[in-house]
Amino acid sequence: MSILQRLDTPSTYVDRYSRRSNKDPSLNNSSTLYVGNLSFYTTEEQIYELFSKCGEVKRIIMGLDRFSKTYCGFCFVEYYSHEHALDCMKFINGTKLDDRVIRTDIDPGFTEGRQYGRGRSGGQVRDEYRTEYDPGRGGWGHRRAEEERQRNSQKQDSQSSSTLSESLQQNKTDSLENS
Repeated sequence: MSILQRLDTPSTYVDRYSRRSNKDPSLNNSSTLYVGNLSFYTTEEQIYELFSKCGEVKRIIMGLDRFSKTYCGFCFVEYYSHEHALDCMKFINGTKLDDRVIRTDIDPGFTEGRQYGRGRSGGQVRDEYRTEYDPGRGGWGHRRAEEERQRNSQKQDSQSSSTLSESLQQNKTDSLENS
């Protein structure tokens, strides 16, 4: 038994929307990688340049926001061989691209429709729950941004109502002084 962990084994991540499990036999010979935690500004050319160091890249499918069709921080990289995909997992997982530590995982293979984010806002679900500001991923998480908008709206409403009551109070005082 080795104390070193193998770097070319798939993660234990389970996609709850997929009918496949991480024990799926198609993972044993898949030549497709899922790449996550990309900056929204990372280009297909940058991905090609990095991932082609591990083998010949067959194609890259950029993850897109369902609504705006802009990049949303993930992609699929398809190689011509399973071995190149495993090499990529070993050597590229955890490296930095555009100041972000990227994640790679073997994927059962791209099918049409998977290039779109599954979050309510159209992007990735993970980005909706982010509580810190991340300029490489579009700023605040979508839910956090919505909370901020509501908080600001409530502040403005309370300021408007207090200004209105002060104005009414001043009008009462003025009318009493004039009579």
